[in-house]
Amino acid sequence: MKVSYEDEDIETLCKQEKMATKKLGPESAKKLQRRLAELHAAGVVGELAIGRPHPLDYDRVRQFAVDLHKGKRLIFKPTSKPPPAKADGSIDWSKVSEITIIGAEDYHD
Repeated sequence: MKVSYEDEDIETLCKQEKMATKKLGPESAKKLQRRLAELHAAGVVGELAIGRPHPLDYDRVRQFAVDLHKGKRLIFKPTSKPPPAKADGSIDWSKVSEITIIGAEDYHD
């Protein structure tokens, strides 16, 4: 899958382990690297099987997350506009092959 980053800060967080460890903690930083490898290896979002992959709702509709550690999640959205859609208008994540990472956080705080 093609992975891009919403801004320089999230790209730095994802590419520099020291920064990820400082911001997310050691366990989440390790899982972040695993999740990124899984994203790059997958052809489409629908192929993700680890990290409890799930679409988000409410104020985060049209976003998707995978678990890191203790409530922290890696959050992304489809890069293409408009994204592939189902008949009901929702995103067809089984066809999304390009994503933009927008955060790594506990969005429940």
